[in-house]
Amino acid sequence: MKADGRSSAGAGTVQSASPAFQIIILGAGGGPNEDNVTGLLVRSTARQWTRDSVLAVDAGVHLAAIIKIFEEHLPGASLRKPTIASAAATPVNGDNLSTPTEPVRPKLCMSTGPFANLELPHATAKANATYVFRSLISTYLITHPHLDHVAGFAINTAALQQTLRRKRVAALPSTIEAIKEHIFNGIIWPNLSDEGDGAVGFVSYDRLVDGGNVALGDGEGRGYIEVCDGLAVKGWSVSHGECMRHSHHQGSYSSESTEAGYPSYYSRRSSRKDLSSGSMDSARSQSFSQNSSEKKAYDSAAYFLRDEHTGKEVLIFGDVEPDSVSLNPRTARVWQDAAAKLWAGLLTGVLIECSYDDSQPDGMLFGHLTPRHLVTELGVLADKVRALTAPDSSPGSPRKRKRPSNGHKLPSEELLARRPPSRHHVRRRTRSSVSPSTSLRPESPRHGSSEIVLTNEDAELRSIVEEEGSNHRAPKSRHESGAIHQSPTTKPLAGLKVIIIHVKDPLRDEPSIEETILAQLQEHERESQLGCTFTVSESGTSIWL
Repeated sequence: MKADGRSSAGAGTVQSASPAFQIIILGAGGGPNEDNVTGLLVRSTARQWTRDSVLAVDAGVHLAAIIKIFEEHLPGASLRKPTIASAAATPVNGDNLSTPTEPVRPKLCMSTGPFANLELPHATAKANATYVFRSLISTYLITHPHLDHVAGFAINTAALQQTLRRKRVAALPSTIEAIKEHIFNGIIWPNLSDEGDGAVGFVSYDRLVDGGNVALGDGEGRGYIEVCDGLAVKGWSVSHGECMRHSHHQGSYSSESTEAGYPSYYSRRSSRKDLSSGSMDSARSQSFSQNSSEKKAYDSAAYFLRDEHTGKEVLIFGDVEPDSVSLNPRTARVWQDAAAKLWAGLLTGVLIECSYDDSQPDGMLFGHLTPRHLVTELGVLADKVRALTAPDSSPGSPRKRKRPSNGHKLPSEELLARRPPSRHHVRRRTRSSVSPSTSLRPESPRHGSSEIVLTNEDAELRSIVEEEGSNHRAPKSRHESGAIHQSPTTKPLAGLKVIIIHVKDPLRDEPSIEETILAQLQEHERESQLGCTFTVSESGTSIWL
Protein backbone atom coordinates (compact mmCIF):
# COMPACT_ATOMS: atom_id res chain seq x y z
CA MET A 1 0.00 0.00 0.00
CA LYS A 2 1.18 3.51 -0.73
CA ALA A 3 -0.27 6.89 0.09
CA ASP A 4 0.71 9.52 -2.45
CA GLY A 5 0.37 13.28 -2.46
CA ARG A 6 0.88 14.36 1.17
CA SER A 7 1.88 11.78 3.73
CA SER A 8 -0.94 10.34 5.81
CA ALA A 9 -0.46 9.60 9.48
CA GLY A 10 0.94 6.12 9.74
CA ALA A 11 0.90 5.64 5.98
CA GLY A 12 2.60 2.62 4.54
CA THR A 13 5.87 3.15 2.74
CA VAL A 14 5.71 0.21 0.34
CA GLN A 15 3.36 -0.04 -2.60
CA SER A 16 2.16 -3.47 -3.69
CA ALA A 17 3.93 -4.75 -6.79
CA SER A 18 0.67 -4.69 -8.77
CA PRO A 19 -2.06 -2.85 -6.86
CA ALA A 20 -5.58 -3.59 -8.03
CA PHE A 21 -7.22 -0.45 -6.60
CA GLN A 22 -6.52 3.24 -6.43
CA ILE A 23 -8.59 5.01 -3.77
CA ILE A 24 -8.56 8.80 -3.82
CA ILE A 25 -9.44 10.42 -0.50
CA LEU A 26 -11.55 13.48 -1.25
CA GLY A 27 -12.71 13.80 2.34
CA ALA A 28 -11.21 11.94 5.30
CA GLY A 29 -13.14 13.53 8.15
CA GLY A 30 -16.49 13.14 9.83
CA GLY A 31 -17.14 16.82 10.46
CA PRO A 32 -17.79 19.33 11.79
CA ASN A 33 -15.70 21.02 9.06
CA GLU A 34 -17.88 20.89 5.96
CA ASP A 35 -14.88 20.85 3.59
CA ASN A 36 -13.56 17.56 4.99
CA VAL A 37 -16.38 15.05 5.21
CA THR A 38 -16.61 11.57 3.71
CA GLY A 39 -15.91 11.26 0.01
CA LEU A 40 -13.88 8.68 -1.92
CA LEU A 41 -13.10 7.85 -5.53
CA VAL A 42 -12.21 4.24 -6.40
CA ARG A 43 -10.99 2.78 -9.68
CA SER A 44 -9.51 -0.44 -10.98
CA THR A 45 -5.92 0.22 -12.02
CA ALA A 46 -6.45 -2.14 -14.97
CA ARG A 47 -8.82 0.36 -16.60
CA GLN A 48 -6.49 3.38 -16.68
CA TRP A 49 -8.45 6.66 -16.82
CA THR A 50 -11.19 5.59 -19.22
CA ARG A 51 -14.77 6.76 -19.38
CA ASP A 52 -17.00 5.40 -16.59
CA SER A 53 -13.96 3.88 -14.86
CA VAL A 54 -14.29 5.77 -11.56
CA LEU A 55 -16.68 5.00 -8.71
CA ALA A 56 -17.60 7.56 -6.06
CA VAL A 57 -18.18 6.06 -2.62
CA ASP A 58 -20.15 8.61 -0.61
CA ALA A 59 -19.94 12.28 -1.53
CA GLY A 60 -20.25 14.52 1.47
CA VAL A 61 -17.54 16.54 -0.23
CA HIS A 62 -17.03 15.97 -3.94
CA LEU A 63 -16.48 18.36 -6.84
CA ALA A 64 -14.89 21.06 -4.67
CA ALA A 65 -12.32 18.54 -3.41
CA ILE A 66 -11.53 17.42 -6.97
CA ILE A 67 -11.03 21.03 -8.00
CA LYS A 68 -8.70 21.56 -5.04
CA ILE A 69 -6.54 18.60 -6.11
CA PHE A 70 -6.27 19.96 -9.65
CA GLU A 71 -5.39 23.42 -8.38
CA GLU A 72 -2.52 21.93 -6.39
CA HIS A 73 -1.10 19.64 -9.07
CA LEU A 74 -2.08 21.19 -12.42
CA PRO A 75 0.96 23.54 -12.51
CA GLY A 76 3.19 20.47 -12.76
CA ALA A 77 1.33 18.96 -15.73
CA SER A 78 3.34 18.19 -18.87
CA LEU A 79 2.74 17.54 -22.56
CA ARG A 80 2.70 13.87 -23.59
CA LYS A 81 1.51 11.83 -26.50
CA PRO A 82 -1.93 10.32 -25.77
CA THR A 83 -2.25 6.65 -24.93
CA ILE A 84 -3.89 4.37 -27.48
CA ALA A 85 -7.09 4.20 -25.40
CA SER A 86 -7.47 7.96 -25.10
CA ALA A 87 -6.50 8.62 -28.69
CA ALA A 88 -9.45 6.49 -29.73
CA ALA A 89 -11.82 8.61 -27.66
CA THR A 90 -10.66 12.20 -27.45
CA PRO A 91 -13.04 14.61 -25.67
CA VAL A 92 -14.40 17.22 -28.07
CA ASN A 93 -17.33 19.62 -27.87
CA GLY A 94 -17.23 19.79 -24.07
CA ASP A 95 -17.15 16.34 -22.55
CA ASN A 96 -18.80 14.37 -25.35
CA LEU A 97 -16.56 11.69 -26.81
CA SER A 98 -16.01 11.08 -30.52
CA THR A 99 -13.39 9.63 -32.80
CA PRO A 100 -10.64 12.16 -33.68
CA THR A 101 -10.37 13.28 -37.28
CA GLU A 102 -7.05 15.13 -36.97
CA PRO A 103 -3.55 13.74 -36.36
CA VAL A 104 -2.91 12.89 -32.74
CA ARG A 105 -1.09 15.71 -30.97
CA PRO A 106 0.64 15.79 -27.58
CA LYS A 107 -1.78 16.43 -24.75
CA LEU A 108 -1.46 17.92 -21.31
CA CYS A 109 -1.12 15.18 -18.67
CA MET A 110 -1.06 15.29 -14.91
CA SER A 111 2.39 14.40 -13.62
CA THR A 112 1.82 14.32 -9.85
CA GLY A 113 -0.91 13.75 -7.31
CA PRO A 114 -3.89 11.40 -7.26
CA PHE A 115 -4.75 12.09 -10.91
CA ALA A 116 -1.24 11.40 -12.24
CA ASN A 117 -1.21 10.20 -15.87
CA LEU A 118 -4.70 11.56 -16.53
CA GLU A 119 -4.80 13.29 -19.91
CA LEU A 120 -6.46 16.67 -19.57
CA PRO A 121 -8.92 18.04 -22.14
CA HIS A 122 -8.97 21.53 -20.61
CA ALA A 123 -6.60 24.17 -19.33
CA THR A 124 -8.09 25.10 -15.95
CA ALA A 125 -8.57 23.19 -12.71
CA LYS A 126 -12.34 23.77 -12.64
CA ALA A 127 -12.90 22.59 -16.20
CA ASN A 128 -10.79 19.46 -15.77
CA ALA A 129 -12.45 18.61 -12.46
CA THR A 130 -15.83 18.94 -14.16
CA TYR A 131 -14.61 16.59 -16.90
CA VAL A 132 -13.81 13.98 -14.22
CA PHE A 133 -17.23 14.55 -12.64
CA ARG A 134 -19.19 14.30 -15.88
CA SER A 135 -17.28 11.72 -17.91
CA LEU A 136 -15.16 9.49 -15.67
CA ILE A 137 -17.43 8.97 -12.66
CA SER A 138 -20.40 6.78 -13.52
CA THR A 139 -21.91 5.76 -10.19
CA TYR A 140 -22.33 7.09 -6.65
CA LEU A 141 -22.28 4.27 -4.12
CA ILE A 142 -23.86 5.66 -0.95
CA THR A 143 -23.51 3.98 2.45
CA HIS A 144 -26.27 5.97 4.20
CA PRO A 145 -28.11 9.26 3.66
CA HIS A 146 -26.61 11.51 6.35
CA LEU A 147 -25.59 14.92 5.02
CA ASP A 148 -21.87 14.39 5.58
CA HIS A 149 -22.09 11.54 3.05
CA VAL A 150 -24.41 12.98 0.37
CA ALA A 151 -24.40 16.80 0.53
CA GLY A 152 -21.67 17.32 -2.06
CA PHE A 153 -23.34 15.06 -4.60
CA ALA A 154 -26.75 16.69 -4.16
CA ILE A 155 -25.35 20.16 -4.79
CA ASN A 156 -23.10 19.00 -7.63
CA THR A 157 -26.05 17.57 -9.60
CA ALA A 158 -26.66 21.10 -10.88
CA ALA A 159 -23.60 20.57 -13.11
CA LEU A 160 -25.22 17.62 -14.94
CA GLN A 161 -27.32 19.68 -17.35
CA GLN A 162 -25.04 19.25 -20.36
CA THR A 163 -24.28 15.54 -20.01
CA LEU A 164 -25.58 12.78 -22.24
CA ARG A 165 -26.55 10.24 -19.57
CA ARG A 166 -27.87 9.99 -16.03
CA LYS A 167 -25.71 9.52 -12.99
CA ARG A 168 -26.46 6.35 -11.10
CA VAL A 169 -26.99 6.26 -7.32
CA ALA A 170 -26.50 2.75 -5.94
CA ALA A 171 -27.39 1.94 -2.33
CA LEU A 172 -29.45 -0.31 -0.12
CA PRO A 173 -33.20 0.36 -0.44
CA SER A 174 -33.51 2.24 2.88
CA THR A 175 -30.89 4.74 1.74
CA ILE A 176 -32.50 5.19 -1.68
CA GLU A 177 -35.89 5.86 -0.09
CA ALA A 178 -34.39 8.43 2.29
CA ILE A 179 -32.63 10.28 -0.54
CA LYS A 180 -35.77 10.17 -2.63
CA GLU A 181 -38.07 11.36 0.16
CA HIS A 182 -35.86 13.87 1.96
CA ILE A 183 -33.39 15.29 -0.59
CA PHE A 184 -34.66 15.02 -4.18
CA ASN A 185 -38.18 15.93 -3.11
CA GLY A 186 -38.69 19.37 -4.65
CA ILE A 187 -38.35 21.04 -1.24
CA ILE A 188 -34.86 20.48 0.14
CA TRP A 189 -33.56 20.13 -3.44
CA PRO A 190 -35.22 19.85 -6.85
CA ASN A 191 -36.23 16.34 -7.83
CA LEU A 192 -33.37 15.71 -10.22
CA SER A 193 -33.96 11.96 -10.15
CA ASP A 194 -36.00 9.95 -12.65
CA GLU A 195 -38.67 8.90 -10.13
CA GLY A 196 -41.61 10.72 -8.56
CA ASP A 197 -43.41 13.98 -9.24
CA GLY A 198 -41.55 16.56 -11.29
CA ALA A 199 -38.68 14.19 -12.05
CA VAL A 200 -35.94 15.87 -14.12
CA GLY A 201 -33.98 12.70 -14.87
CA PHE A 202 -30.37 13.60 -14.03
CA VAL A 203 -30.10 10.73 -11.55
CA SER A 204 -31.33 7.12 -11.56
CA TYR A 205 -31.60 4.81 -8.57
CA ASP A 206 -30.13 1.33 -8.28
CA ARG A 207 -31.44 -0.54 -5.23
CA LEU A 208 -28.94 -3.14 -4.01
CA VAL A 209 -29.80 -6.35 -2.18
CA ASP A 210 -28.60 -6.72 1.41
CA GLY A 211 -25.99 -9.48 1.34
CA GLY A 212 -25.79 -9.54 -2.45
CA ASN A 213 -28.15 -10.76 -5.15
CA VAL A 214 -27.25 -14.43 -5.70
CA ALA A 215 -29.11 -14.36 -9.01
CA LEU A 216 -26.33 -12.14 -10.40
CA GLY A 217 -22.72 -12.98 -11.14
CA ASP A 218 -20.98 -16.32 -11.23
CA GLY A 219 -18.27 -18.13 -9.30
CA GLU A 220 -16.44 -15.85 -6.90
CA GLY A 221 -18.39 -12.88 -8.29
CA ARG A 222 -21.80 -14.31 -7.42
CA GLY A 223 -23.96 -11.75 -5.65
CA TYR A 224 -22.00 -8.80 -7.06
CA ILE A 225 -23.30 -6.18 -9.48
CA GLU A 226 -21.18 -3.97 -11.72
CA VAL A 227 -21.10 -0.34 -10.61
CA CYS A 228 -18.50 1.06 -12.99
CA ASP A 229 -16.10 -0.20 -15.62
CA GLY A 230 -13.96 -2.83 -13.87
CA LEU A 231 -15.60 -2.79 -10.42
CA ALA A 232 -18.51 -4.75 -8.93
CA VAL A 233 -20.13 -4.41 -5.50
CA LYS A 234 -21.88 -6.44 -2.83
CA GLY A 235 -23.30 -4.69 0.22
CA TRP A 236 -24.26 -5.57 3.79
CA SER A 237 -26.38 -3.44 6.09
CA VAL A 238 -24.75 -2.44 9.38
CA SER A 239 -25.97 -0.45 12.37
CA HIS A 240 -25.22 3.23 12.90
CA GLY A 241 -26.70 4.11 16.26
CA GLU A 242 -30.27 4.50 17.45
CA CYS A 243 -33.22 6.02 15.67
CA MET A 244 -35.48 8.02 17.94
CA ARG A 245 -38.01 8.78 15.22
CA HIS A 246 -39.56 5.83 13.41
CA SER A 247 -40.13 5.76 9.68
CA HIS A 248 -39.98 3.19 6.92
CA HIS A 249 -36.42 4.05 5.89
CA GLN A 250 -34.89 3.51 9.31
CA GLY A 251 -33.30 0.30 10.50
CA SER A 252 -35.49 -2.71 11.13
CA TYR A 253 -34.65 -5.99 12.72
CA SER A 254 -35.86 -7.99 9.75
CA SER A 255 -32.74 -6.80 7.90
CA GLU A 256 -30.70 -9.42 9.78
CA SER A 257 -32.18 -12.22 7.73
CA THR A 258 -29.80 -14.73 6.27
CA GLU A 259 -31.09 -14.63 2.70
CA ALA A 260 -27.53 -14.72 1.35
CA GLY A 261 -26.80 -17.84 3.37
CA TYR A 262 -24.83 -16.39 6.25
CA PRO A 263 -25.61 -17.07 9.90
CA SER A 264 -27.43 -14.41 11.88
CA TYR A 265 -25.45 -12.08 14.09
CA TYR A 266 -24.55 -13.04 17.63
CA SER A 267 -24.60 -10.83 20.69
CA ARG A 268 -21.12 -10.04 21.88
CA ARG A 269 -22.59 -9.16 25.22
CA SER A 270 -22.23 -12.89 25.79
CA SER A 271 -18.67 -13.92 26.49
CA ARG A 272 -16.57 -15.66 23.88
CA LYS A 273 -16.34 -18.59 26.28
CA ASP A 274 -20.12 -18.89 26.29
CA LEU A 275 -20.24 -18.73 22.50
CA SER A 276 -17.54 -21.33 22.04
CA SER A 277 -19.25 -23.69 24.48
CA GLY A 278 -22.42 -23.86 22.46
CA SER A 279 -24.68 -21.22 24.01
CA MET A 280 -25.43 -19.54 20.68
CA ASP A 281 -29.16 -19.93 21.23
CA SER A 282 -28.89 -18.07 24.53
CA ALA A 283 -26.90 -15.27 22.89
CA ARG A 284 -29.43 -14.89 20.11
CA SER A 285 -32.29 -14.95 22.58
CA GLN A 286 -30.63 -12.12 24.47
CA SER A 287 -30.22 -10.12 21.25
CA PHE A 288 -33.83 -10.57 20.17
CA SER A 289 -34.94 -9.57 23.66
CA GLN A 290 -33.03 -6.34 23.25
CA ASN A 291 -34.64 -5.87 19.84
CA SER A 292 -38.06 -5.63 21.46
CA SER A 293 -37.18 -2.07 22.50
CA GLU A 294 -39.08 0.71 20.79
CA LYS A 295 -35.80 2.20 19.62
CA LYS A 296 -34.36 0.97 16.34
CA ALA A 297 -30.94 0.91 14.75
CA TYR A 298 -30.20 3.28 11.89
CA ASP A 299 -29.11 1.53 8.69
CA SER A 300 -25.69 2.13 7.19
CA ALA A 301 -23.75 -0.17 4.86
CA ALA A 302 -20.45 -1.92 4.29
CA TYR A 303 -19.48 -2.61 0.68
CA PHE A 304 -17.15 -5.22 -0.79
CA LEU A 305 -15.72 -3.87 -4.06
CA ARG A 306 -14.35 -6.49 -6.45
CA ASP A 307 -11.80 -5.75 -9.16
CA GLU A 308 -13.02 -7.75 -12.14
CA HIS A 309 -9.52 -7.96 -13.61
CA THR A 310 -7.72 -9.55 -10.65
CA GLY A 311 -10.55 -10.78 -8.42
CA LYS A 312 -9.08 -8.78 -5.53
CA GLU A 313 -11.45 -7.02 -3.14
CA VAL A 314 -11.51 -4.06 -0.77
CA LEU A 315 -14.05 -3.56 2.03
CA ILE A 316 -15.38 -0.04 2.66
CA PHE A 317 -17.58 0.76 5.64
CA GLY A 318 -19.98 3.61 6.09
CA ASP A 319 -20.56 4.88 9.61
CA VAL A 320 -20.88 1.93 11.99
CA GLU A 321 -21.20 1.32 15.71
CA PRO A 322 -19.69 -1.58 17.68
CA ASP A 323 -21.82 -4.69 17.92
CA SER A 324 -21.16 -4.73 21.67
CA VAL A 325 -23.38 -1.68 22.24
CA SER A 326 -25.77 -1.97 19.28
CA LEU A 327 -29.52 -2.57 19.48
CA ASN A 328 -29.12 -4.59 16.29
CA PRO A 329 -25.58 -6.05 16.18
CA ARG A 330 -24.90 -7.27 12.64
CA THR A 331 -21.33 -6.31 11.76
CA ALA A 332 -20.32 -9.91 12.53
CA ARG A 333 -22.00 -10.90 9.24
CA VAL A 334 -19.58 -8.65 7.39
CA TRP A 335 -16.59 -10.16 9.20
CA GLN A 336 -17.92 -13.63 8.40
CA ASP A 337 -17.84 -12.78 4.71
CA ALA A 338 -14.50 -10.99 4.97
CA ALA A 339 -12.78 -13.91 6.75
CA ALA A 340 -13.26 -16.22 3.79
CA LYS A 341 -11.94 -13.57 1.39
CA LEU A 342 -8.94 -12.80 3.58
CA TRP A 343 -8.12 -16.48 3.95
CA ALA A 344 -8.36 -16.94 0.17
CA GLY A 345 -5.92 -14.05 -0.38
CA LEU A 346 -8.51 -11.82 -2.04
CA LEU A 347 -9.10 -9.06 0.52
CA THR A 348 -6.49 -6.34 0.10
CA GLY A 349 -7.66 -3.78 2.65
CA VAL A 350 -10.43 -2.39 4.85
CA LEU A 351 -11.53 1.25 5.00
CA ILE A 352 -13.43 1.84 8.21
CA GLU A 353 -14.36 4.74 10.42
CA CYS A 354 -12.83 5.61 13.79
CA SER A 355 -14.57 8.83 14.70
CA TYR A 356 -13.30 9.39 18.24
CA ASP A 357 -10.34 8.54 20.41
CA ASP A 358 -10.69 6.30 23.46
CA SER A 359 -11.66 9.17 25.74
CA GLN A 360 -15.17 9.04 24.22
CA PRO A 361 -17.48 7.06 26.56
CA ASP A 362 -19.77 4.34 25.23
CA GLY A 363 -22.83 6.43 26.03
CA MET A 364 -21.61 9.18 23.69
CA LEU A 365 -20.60 7.17 20.61
CA PHE A 366 -23.59 8.29 18.50
CA GLY A 367 -23.24 5.22 16.30
CA HIS A 368 -19.46 5.42 15.78
CA LEU A 369 -16.25 3.59 16.67
CA THR A 370 -13.28 4.36 18.89
CA PRO A 371 -9.89 2.60 18.75
CA ARG A 372 -10.83 0.16 21.53
CA HIS A 373 -14.04 -0.80 19.75
CA LEU A 374 -12.45 -1.01 16.31
CA VAL A 375 -9.76 -3.40 17.50
CA THR A 376 -12.43 -5.48 19.25
CA GLU A 377 -14.37 -5.65 15.96
CA LEU A 378 -11.21 -6.68 14.12
CA GLY A 379 -10.78 -9.33 16.80
CA VAL A 380 -14.07 -10.86 15.63
CA LEU A 381 -12.62 -11.04 12.11
CA ALA A 382 -9.43 -12.55 13.52
CA ASP A 383 -11.38 -15.25 15.37
CA LYS A 384 -13.16 -16.22 12.17
CA VAL A 385 -9.88 -16.40 10.26
CA ARG A 386 -8.38 -18.53 13.04
CA ALA A 387 -11.38 -20.84 12.85
CA LEU A 388 -10.73 -21.43 9.16
CA THR A 389 -7.12 -22.42 9.89
CA ALA A 390 -7.75 -24.44 13.06
CA PRO A 391 -6.39 -28.04 13.04
CA ASP A 392 -9.02 -30.69 12.41
CA SER A 393 -8.00 -32.39 15.61
CA SER A 394 -9.01 -29.44 17.82
CA PRO A 395 -10.93 -30.96 20.75
CA GLY A 396 -14.57 -30.01 20.98
CA SER A 397 -14.72 -28.40 17.54
CA PRO A 398 -18.42 -28.43 16.58
CA ARG A 399 -19.36 -29.92 13.23
CA LYS A 400 -22.54 -29.13 11.35
CA ARG A 401 -24.04 -30.32 8.15
CA LYS A 402 -23.80 -28.07 5.14
CA ARG A 403 -26.65 -25.56 4.96
CA PRO A 404 -28.88 -26.01 1.91
CA SER A 405 -28.49 -23.31 -0.72
CA ASN A 406 -31.24 -24.09 -3.21
CA GLY A 407 -28.79 -25.53 -5.68
CA HIS A 408 -26.58 -22.42 -5.70
CA LYS A 409 -23.26 -22.08 -3.98
CA LEU A 410 -23.15 -19.39 -1.35
CA PRO A 411 -20.61 -16.59 -1.77
CA SER A 412 -18.40 -17.97 0.98
CA GLU A 413 -18.52 -21.43 -0.59
CA GLU A 414 -17.22 -20.05 -3.87
CA LEU A 415 -14.32 -18.38 -2.07
CA LEU A 416 -13.45 -21.24 0.23
CA ALA A 417 -13.57 -23.72 -2.63
CA ARG A 418 -10.38 -22.07 -3.86
CA ARG A 419 -8.59 -23.64 -0.93
CA PRO A 420 -7.68 -27.30 -0.44
CA PRO A 421 -10.22 -29.28 1.64
CA SER A 422 -8.29 -29.54 4.89
CA ARG A 423 -4.89 -29.45 6.49
CA HIS A 424 -4.64 -33.24 6.37
CA HIS A 425 -4.33 -32.93 2.60
CA VAL A 426 -2.01 -29.95 2.29
CA ARG A 427 1.25 -29.10 3.95
CA ARG A 428 1.49 -25.77 5.71
CA ARG A 429 3.11 -23.08 3.64
CA THR A 430 6.21 -21.39 4.86
CA ARG A 431 6.99 -17.70 4.63
CA SER A 432 8.89 -18.31 1.43
CA SER A 433 5.75 -19.67 -0.20
CA VAL A 434 3.77 -16.46 0.18
CA SER A 435 2.72 -14.82 -3.03
CA PRO A 436 4.57 -11.50 -3.50
CA SER A 437 1.30 -9.77 -4.26
CA THR A 438 0.04 -10.26 -0.73
CA SER A 439 3.00 -8.68 1.08
CA LEU A 440 2.03 -10.64 4.20
CA ARG A 441 4.66 -11.14 6.88
CA PRO A 442 3.35 -13.51 9.54
CA GLU A 443 4.91 -13.28 12.98
CA SER A 444 4.44 -15.36 16.09
CA PRO A 445 2.23 -13.72 18.71
CA ARG A 446 3.17 -13.35 22.31
CA HIS A 447 2.94 -16.33 24.61
CA GLY A 448 -0.61 -17.29 25.46
CA SER A 449 -2.27 -15.45 22.57
CA SER A 450 -2.83 -18.40 20.23
CA GLU A 451 -6.13 -19.58 21.75
CA ILE A 452 -8.72 -20.30 19.06
CA VAL A 453 -12.36 -19.49 19.72
CA LEU A 454 -14.55 -21.57 17.41
CA THR A 455 -18.20 -20.56 17.27
CA ASN A 456 -20.90 -22.58 15.56
CA GLU A 457 -20.89 -20.02 12.74
CA ASP A 458 -17.14 -20.32 12.26
CA ALA A 459 -17.32 -24.10 12.33
CA GLU A 460 -19.94 -24.07 9.63
CA LEU A 461 -17.73 -21.95 7.40
CA ARG A 462 -14.95 -24.47 7.96
CA SER A 463 -17.25 -27.39 7.28
CA ILE A 464 -17.93 -25.90 3.84
CA VAL A 465 -14.23 -26.17 3.10
CA GLU A 466 -14.01 -29.73 4.36
CA GLU A 467 -17.17 -31.05 2.73
CA GLU A 468 -17.10 -29.12 -0.53
CA GLY A 469 -13.44 -28.36 -1.11
CA SER A 470 -12.68 -31.81 -2.48
CA ASN A 471 -15.04 -31.11 -5.38
CA HIS A 472 -12.83 -28.27 -6.62
CA ARG A 473 -9.30 -28.38 -7.85
CA ALA A 474 -6.50 -27.02 -5.74
CA PRO A 475 -4.49 -24.05 -7.05
CA LYS A 476 -1.93 -24.90 -9.67
CA SER A 477 0.83 -23.20 -7.73
CA ARG A 478 1.45 -21.35 -4.52
CA HIS A 479 1.13 -18.05 -6.38
CA GLU A 480 -2.23 -18.73 -7.99
CA SER A 481 -4.50 -17.14 -5.37
CA GLY A 482 -2.09 -15.36 -3.04
CA ALA A 483 -3.61 -17.19 -0.06
CA ILE A 484 -1.66 -18.27 2.97
CA HIS A 485 -2.04 -21.29 5.22
CA GLN A 486 -1.80 -19.90 8.71
CA SER A 487 -0.89 -21.89 11.77
CA PRO A 488 -2.71 -21.26 15.05
CA THR A 489 0.30 -19.21 16.18
CA THR A 490 0.31 -16.91 13.14
CA LYS A 491 -1.06 -13.41 13.58
CA PRO A 492 -4.48 -13.91 11.99
CA LEU A 493 -4.69 -10.56 10.19
CA ALA A 494 -1.04 -10.41 9.13
CA GLY A 495 -0.66 -8.11 6.14
CA LEU A 496 -4.17 -6.67 6.23
CA LYS A 497 -4.19 -2.90 5.67
CA VAL A 498 -6.79 -1.00 7.71
CA ILE A 499 -7.40 2.56 6.49
CA ILE A 500 -9.08 4.91 8.95
CA ILE A 501 -11.70 7.35 7.66
CA HIS A 502 -14.34 9.64 9.21
CA VAL A 503 -12.22 11.08 12.02
CA LYS A 504 -14.14 13.84 13.78
CA ASP A 505 -12.09 16.97 14.35
CA PRO A 506 -12.52 18.26 17.94
CA LEU A 507 -11.30 21.69 16.78
CA ARG A 508 -8.74 22.00 19.53
CA ASP A 509 -5.05 22.70 19.87
CA GLU A 510 -2.50 19.89 19.68
CA PRO A 511 -2.18 16.99 19.98
CA SER A 512 -3.59 15.97 16.61
CA ILE A 513 -6.67 13.77 16.94
CA GLU A 514 -5.39 11.66 14.02
CA GLU A 515 -2.11 11.01 15.78
CA THR A 516 -3.88 10.17 19.02
CA ILE A 517 -6.22 7.69 17.34
CA LEU A 518 -3.35 6.07 15.43
CA ALA A 519 -1.25 5.66 18.58
CA GLN A 520 -4.18 4.08 20.44
CA LEU A 521 -4.92 1.70 17.58
CA GLN A 522 -1.29 0.60 17.42
CA GLU A 523 -1.17 0.03 21.17
CA HIS A 524 -4.35 -2.08 21.11
CA GLU A 525 -2.97 -4.06 18.17
CA ARG A 526 0.27 -4.80 20.02
CA GLU A 527 -1.76 -6.13 22.93
CA SER A 528 -4.10 -8.22 20.78
CA GLN A 529 -1.44 -9.39 18.28
CA LEU A 530 -3.77 -9.23 15.28
CA GLY A 531 -1.06 -8.47 12.71
CA CYS A 532 -2.86 -5.75 10.75
CA THR A 533 -1.44 -2.29 10.05
CA PHE A 534 -3.25 1.03 10.41
CA THR A 535 -3.20 4.16 8.27
CA VAL A 536 -5.13 7.33 9.00
CA SER A 537 -6.28 8.75 5.66
CA GLU A 538 -5.78 12.35 4.60
CA SER A 539 -7.75 14.41 2.12
CA GLY A 540 -6.08 15.00 -1.22
CA THR A 541 -4.08 11.76 -1.19
CA SER A 542 -4.64 8.39 -2.77
CA ILE A 543 -3.99 4.88 -1.49
CA TRP A 544 -3.04 1.91 -3.64
CA LEU A 545 -4.15 -1.58 -2.61
